[in-house]
Amino acid sequence: MEIIRIPLSKMNMFAKYIKGIKWFTLVVIIILTGAGCKKTIKGETQFYPEADAVGTYAKGADVSWVTEMEAVGRKFFNSAGVQQDLFKILKDKGINTIRLRVWVNPASGYCNTADVLTKAKRAKAANMRVLIDFHYSDTWADPAQQNKPAAWANQDFTTLIASVRSHTVAVLTALKTENIIPEWVQVGNETNDGMLWNDGKASVSMKNFAELIQAGYEGVKAVDPASKVVVHIANGYDNSLFRWIFDGLKANGAKWDVVGMSLYPTAADWSAKNTQCLANMNDMVTRYGSEVMICEVGMPVTDASACRDFIKDIMAKNKSLANNKGLGVFYWEPQAYNSWNGYKLGAFDDSGKPTVAMDAFLP
Repeated sequence: MEIIRIPLSKMNMFAKYIKGIKWFTLVVIIILTGAGCKKTIKGETQFYPEADAVGTYAKGADVSWVTEMEAVGRKFFNSAGVQQDLFKILKDKGINTIRLRVWVNPASGYCNTADVLTKAKRAKAANMRVLIDFHYSDTWADPAQQNKPAAWANQDFTTLIASVRSHTVAVLTALKTENIIPEWVQVGNETNDGMLWNDGKASVSMKNFAELIQAGYEGVKAVDPASKVVVHIANGYDNSLFRWIFDGLKANGAKWDVVGMSLYPTAADWSAKNTQCLANMNDMVTRYGSEVMICEVGMPVTDASACRDFIKDIMAKNKSLANNKGLGVFYWEPQAYNSWNGYKLGAFDDSGKPTVAMDAFLP
């Protein structure tokens, strides 16, 4: 066998070449893995998949209470009992979108613009999309109450319209400054009888309600035309209510992109309510050409298995709408555990771990 002698100088060059390949490979690995690596608020390193593309089906959660819960020491745990950041837990359960409510000047400070921005940044860091929910109030806005913010209480109607538009623009601009563009924006929350009572009460003046909705719509589009505007009504199974609201808005010149619904059935009636909701969703698509989103769902935490079945079924029904008009389903405050603020419809058990209800969002 012939022995080939290689000069030492060439061997050193070859070793440097191999070493260079190794370092190049290491750099590539670091770059690729770093793309999905984020630091949490507490500094732990978490790994998140890239955000789903715009238009992907939204599996969401409204977690607007999270900063308030954390401020008093509430902690969250994954299914194995390991303490983790809430956004990481939800991401691992299939949640890809975060919904956040906005109040104008709340007494507690929670859900004001600064607090919303804090939570939206965390959603962005977790590669999650965002839905912003304007209440146009200093506190809860829902079918039972739609109170004006204190600062707007004595405004004439023309000024009130301007306040809706400017508030919408201001909050969305603050988000945009942080490179956060909500994919969807609700103008009003559960506006079954309008908003900003009594001026915008639909049963008193559908025209006024429509003008307020239009002001919100224009405010959203002024900041980013790609954000879809949602008009949100409770009781997604009530077709006559939805026809009354949306016929009235259409007749008075208001625009929207998405019909939003809430749905809070029980373990005993969820199947029937889902069937009614599907009929209503199909009607919204046929009647107005609208896309449809279930902005809020929930069920007593003690009925977690039934809740899982309910969510899986309503997602399937929403996805079945013609021309991909079904956009997504959001659980309302699933992380609210151990009767937080008296709320018993969360989807985490009393120890702060997800119940099987959250498994509905898994692939």
